[in-house]
Amino acid sequence: MLMIRTIVRPEKVHQVMQGLLEAGFPAVTKISVVGRGKQRGLRVGDVVYDEIPKEMLIVVVPDNDKDFVIRAIIENAKSSGEGKFGDGKIFISSVEEVYTISSGEKETEPLLATEKEA
Repeated sequence: MLMIRTIVRPEKVHQVMQGLLEAGFPAVTKISVVGRGKQRGLRVGDVVYDEIPKEMLIVVVPDNDKDFVIRAIIENAKSSGEGKFGDGKIFISSVEEVYTISSGEKETEPLLATEKEA
């Protein structure tokens, strides 16, 4: 299993979440975050804004769905045309184990795929 964390513009978060839902991945965690990327913030006159608001979306998917989910995120998060600085980033990491708190049961990758289809 993989955890896909993506940082997107706040105005794109609804579109990205809708794209994930339509792609069959309704389970998403959303966190409001602030930060800066390579552009080192935003300069307006003499003022530099280096805590730019963004949204972090987190989804856990089976390994074989990685490319599909990444495409869905990029298609929905990218600014029009070729995209723009500040459109965001996608981070992929392995998930060793997943447990459901209410039951205490360890989940397996096929179970996550079944939840996706429900």
